[in-house]
Amino acid sequence: MKLASIDVGLKRIGVAICLDGKIVIPQNAIPRKNRNQAARDVKSFLDEWQIDKLIVGLPKGGSSQDEMQRRIEHFVSLLQLQIPIEYQDEQGSSFEAKELMRGEIKQKRDGRIDSIAAQIILQRYLEANS
Repeated sequence: MKLASIDVGLKRIGVAICLDGKIVIPQNAIPRKNRNQAARDVKSFLDEWQIDKLIVGLPKGGSSQDEMQRRIEHFVSLLQLQIPIEYQDEQGSSFEAKELMRGEIKQKRDGRIDSIAAQIILQRYLEANS
């Protein structure tokens, strides 16, 4: 089963894929000019890779949890997918991604950290469901 994960942000959508059930590979982040454009680009990406299930990072805890959950679920509804969608706790994934990239990225916002956060989200999903 081919899996993909997304880390929905206000400026970029981090993306990672797992084609063999084991190895998770971060992909180029999708820039977000507006939510409709970003939804089209994410859907195209999922179609291109023939993804069977989408894992979406969802923040648990924190003062803005409800607002972020509402925004992320709205974005996912724009995708109009015909594949299963599951949500995975993303708590701390962006911080963990920054720690992993320490020394490699100096304030460069090219989306690598966003996609590494998506990679962490998908790895957590695989660990929790194996």
